[in-house]
Amino acid sequence: MNPADTAWLLVSTALVLLMTPALGFFYGGLVRSKNALNTMMMSFAALGFVGIGWALLGYSLAFSGEGRWLGDLGHAMLRGVDLASHGTVPHVLFFSYQGTFAIITAALISGAIVERMRFGPYLVFLSAWALLVYAPLAHSVWGGGWLARMGALDFAGGTVVHVNAAAAAGVAAWVLGPRKDHARQAMLPHNVPFTLLGAGLLWFGWFGFNAGSALGANGSAALAFTNTLFAPAATLTVWTLLDFARGGKATAVGAATAIVVGLVAVTPAAGLVGPLGAILLGAAAAFPSYFALIWRARTRLDDSLDVVAAHGVGGAVGALLTGVLAQKSWNGTADGLLFGNPRQLAIQAVAVLVTVAFSGAMTFGILRAIQAFAPLRSTSREEGLGQDVVQHGEEAYSHGEGAILVLAERETHAAVAVAVPAAGGGGS
Repeated sequence: MNPADTAWLLVSTALVLLMTPALGFFYGGLVRSKNALNTMMMSFAALGFVGIGWALLGYSLAFSGEGRWLGDLGHAMLRGVDLASHGTVPHVLFFSYQGTFAIITAALISGAIVERMRFGPYLVFLSAWALLVYAPLAHSVWGGGWLARMGALDFAGGTVVHVNAAAAAGVAAWVLGPRKDHARQAMLPHNVPFTLLGAGLLWFGWFGFNAGSALGANGSAALAFTNTLFAPAATLTVWTLLDFARGGKATAVGAATAIVVGLVAVTPAAGLVGPLGAILLGAAAAFPSYFALIWRARTRLDDSLDVVAAHGVGGAVGALLTGVLAQKSWNGTADGLLFGNPRQLAIQAVAVLVTVAFSGAMTFGILRAIQAFAPLRSTSREEGLGQDVVQHGEEAYSHGEGAILVLAERETHAAVAVAVPAAGGGGS
């Protein structure tokens, strides 16, 4: 056990945990004010429901046993997860660090279904998805499963986290259908500073996400840290120039989105490519995600906050470019296409396609199973009132004139209308 490695992973675990509240602010600022709290709660709820599921069963399914497709129950209920060393850090710390990944991955999906999914079914979906979709893919890539044996490279979660969550998000958006106002009126962000704050905190936490994935205070962590700094910087630069070229203005929402796309793209490559390769990767990733956002807006798919374009396209591009730019002189493991190993690109492509197919199919099945017992989405009237009031009985901004008072007034009138005739009938 190495004290420096343990100290770095302690810090990294805290940094990755911060990313989920940061995601809440990022998403929360992009929706209408009447849905802000509900959107943020969709991220915060993952801290509890996914976290407990990970502790009781998810960690075991992902990181125990030698199965090709799924772990076993060797660590169920945290059996054997103690202070003994796991590599150079305590086993209980490795378990905690990986738990923060499961939490943020599940929370990412919410961006595609905000402003219309009922909160109760969402919690059921979140819990089931983390166990049935995230854990098997984590095992396949990081737990010694078949994608790892095939040689797929995913340093910190390009396929396991981002492509996986985006495939689920796209299917969920399709199953739920568009919001009632989709394509009929502009649904503008209510608080862009929240979104910028969320993007900044995500970047900060992402140093733990990527550099922490080295699982030690070592050269690999230093490389991942450096790449996490400069790849999003390149994406931000290119994205801003694209904004200028297309509309003559550099938008704040565009800047925040660019930062996230750059972070997503560099995630699978963070400890596998050199700094110049990371800058090239970040710059290249701006183009497909930027134009995917524009294209999606012209379709009927209501991926509310463009999870597919940012995390799906960005993650897939990053995973594929890892197979192009990986350099053994930096990572000590494998070269990519540019350095004499074209097979690596083919392996990366298989990993992306398998992730999309598995996550999409499983997500569809989970949602349909829940739908058999309870409606997934709010009614048209509830959407009009806003999810904050309907699902939580609260408002983000209440100054005495909000929807919560309108709803309370209606319920009072309804109660009076029922009570008065009953009293009159008794008196006669």
